[in-house]
Formats: sequence, structure tokens, C-alpha cells
Amino acid sequence: MKHVLFDYGNVISLAQDAADVARMAQGVPGFEERYWDLRLDFDRATLDPGEYWSRVYGRPLGGAELDRMIAMDVASWSRPNEETVAIIDELAADGVPLALLSNAPVCIADGLDELPFLAPIRPRFYSGRMGLVKPDLEIYRRVAEGLGVPPGDIVFVDDRLENIAGAEAAGMAGIHFRDAATLRDDLKLALGG
Repeated sequence: MKHVLFDYGNVISLAQDAADVARMAQGVPGFEERYWDLRLDFDRATLDPGEYWSRVYGRPLGGAELDRMIAMDVASWSRPNEETVAIIDELAADGVPLALLSNAPVCIADGLDELPFLAPIRPRFYSGRMGLVKPDLEIYRRVAEGLGVPPGDIVFVDDRLENIAGAEAAGMAGIHFRDAATLRDDLKLALGG
């Protein structure tokens, strides 16, 4: 049976809300640019939370202030795309094996693991815990090994075309997520249903 491997951000979760980003930015000029420019290093765990947030803010961050930033960051990624969650619940009810692969730092992964709408999806692979990020070929190979199936038995769903290309280069089938209705149709084709 094919496994469906989901990306998290902008697929299972909605995009960050502008109000959440503004709360994190706290009026710091260039916040969003630095947040994203440094993110893959944070996702890969080459920057720890203190280093990442200190660089984003341009000053040392630690203690309760750092804990608050991490909590706000987790919250900003915690709004479910209810239509995608409904598809996940249907797949789980049909016995389709599900897994997650997300570029996410360890502290974000820890927060996401507590979200009830992710309960049907196991195992979960996070870049920060693996020291790799999408679209590196090795991350897809390691996920296939972790699932104990050949890459050809995995259908990978992501909103970013470069991540789909990486999965396909590793031998997986890829589905470009645009919206839940299209995903439902694409999964029917990919799973032969």
C-alpha cells in the first residue's frame, strides 16, 4: 500500500497570520527578511533557538523572552487547514499509512507534536531532528528508510515545487498542493482510488 507523506506548513496548517507575524516582529525593522533568510539554518539545527532569535532581532535573546518568542512562533504555525485535516482523517479511516516531513526546528517540532489535529499522522520527520532540510535528496532517502518502504511506495504532498522535485528525484511520487479540493482529486489518482 502507498504511504502518503505530508508537508506541514501551508498544507496541513494555514499560512502565518499577519497579526501573528506583527506580534513577533515587535516593530523590529527587517524582521520578516531576517526571519526567513536564517530559517533554513534554524530548520537544519545549525542555529539553536537563542542564536536564531538573537540574529533575527540583532541583539541577544534568552530566558523568558526567548521562551515567549518560541511560543509565539509555534502558535503562528498552529492554525489548521480544516479541509486538509478532513482529508487526512478520511485517509486514516481508510487505513492509508500517513507520515509527516516538515522543515521545522526542534523547538517548533516539539510544539507541533502537541497539536491534536496531527494525531492521525505517525511517524513524523522534522528537519531539525534530522540535521537535513528539504529539498536535499538525503532527507527523502532517510524518510523512506524510516518508513521501511521503497521511495516508489511514497506519495509526497508539498506546497513548494522545489520540495516536490527533490522527492521525485529520490524516487517518490509528488503532488503539488494548491488547495484541498485539488489534493483530494490528485490523491485519488495517485492511490488508484
